[in-house]
Amino acid sequence: MKILILGNGGREYSIARAIKNEKEDHTLFFQPGNGATHTLGTNLNLKDYNDLAKFALENEIELTIVGPESPLVDGVVDVFKAKNLVIFGPSAKAAQLEGSKVYMKNFLAKYEIPTARYIETDSIEEAFKFTNTLTAPIVVKADGLCGGKGVIIAQSHDEAKVAISEMLSGKSFGDAGLKVIVEEFLDGYELSMFAVCDGEDYILLPAAQDHKRLLDNDQGPNTGGMGAYAPTPLVNEELYQKVRDRVIRPTLDGMKKEGAPFEGVLFIGVMVVNGEPITLEFNVRFGDPECEILMPLMTSSVSDMFYKAATNRLGEIKVEFSSQYAVGVVMASENYPYSSSTPAEIILDAVKHKEIEENTHVSFAGVSEQDGKLYADGGRVLVCVGLGDSIKQARDRAYLRCGQVHFAGKKIRTDIAYQALLDN
Repeated sequence: MKILILGNGGREYSIARAIKNEKEDHTLFFQPGNGATHTLGTNLNLKDYNDLAKFALENEIELTIVGPESPLVDGVVDVFKAKNLVIFGPSAKAAQLEGSKVYMKNFLAKYEIPTARYIETDSIEEAFKFTNTLTAPIVVKADGLCGGKGVIIAQSHDEAKVAISEMLSGKSFGDAGLKVIVEEFLDGYELSMFAVCDGEDYILLPAAQDHKRLLDNDQGPNTGGMGAYAPTPLVNEELYQKVRDRVIRPTLDGMKKEGAPFEGVLFIGVMVVNGEPITLEFNVRFGDPECEILMPLMTSSVSDMFYKAATNRLGEIKVEFSSQYAVGVVMASENYPYSSSTPAEIILDAVKHKEIEENTHVSFAGVSEQDGKLYADGGRVLVCVGLGDSIKQARDRAYLRCGQVHFAGKKIRTDIAYQALLDN
């Protein structure tokens, strides 16, 4: 199968790696890809969606998979479908579940999907008034896309009001913050759940847990994610069923009523409070780094899952997963997430231990290639993934692989999966 993957991060690299590991012979293309994806396929440079669709037609691309949120919100799926191309991802209208936090929260309220108490407004007076009714901490969110950084957890009313003021003035996130959500802080534990959807049917994947904060012990600023593990023991079948019944099914039914059937990945940020799942947010694509740990756990065909979802035929397949666990540790650049970093050459030690060679790998993200050498370009550079029969074994293997990757200023957390290993 000829497959086109849109994106340039570790998420897209991981999807491609899983597809290349299948028995079938697939030909992969990336737009734009990164400095390592050329080892899996061909990188393109076609930024205009119409030009990209033309390429797909002329080269008989059988499936396009959209990785990041921006092209989805911008309508790339609509462009491709207008030309009868098979593409995995939601329409621009359905992508508003991520593209606008205001749309998402109002959708949750309309279809009675459990979520935190909130207000959405562009009025600083209304926002301050609602803030005064809450007990700190207080959550403040910019309406639009902010690369996973548009959420502030304020520790006091004054801090919340500063965040609100800076968002509404355009100082913090530009136009993305000109409308805000202010909501109550929920005290529980957070999970990442992913439902692959075809508008009617869905497949719920094993729950993962992400680590958003930059530093150990969940300290420092929020990031796009510094590591993740799956499946998490913090979920049992009862909780999965509550998510199916209270979140996924009403969302798919509601989106049909809104005239925007949801196809693609529904990423549900769940806060579990006293055993009850409360929806924090929706994203409309795989999380990163969660995708990097879910892809290697799949034992059934990854490409077939994407293809069947994109052609409204999920009911025909059964998606199967290994009984193992996966842990992914992000390596970030020196100045992440504050500012850009000077490109640094990446040195990869030869893997000499069979256990590490067979049970770990690296998914590349923020990298470039020059004269046969890889360089860390900034941001989240790569993810070291370890597999094991226990979370501890997977975690230990992931960190052993981290020790074999070197570049100036590399930054990692040393406690990924600590929530699941508190008693170990």
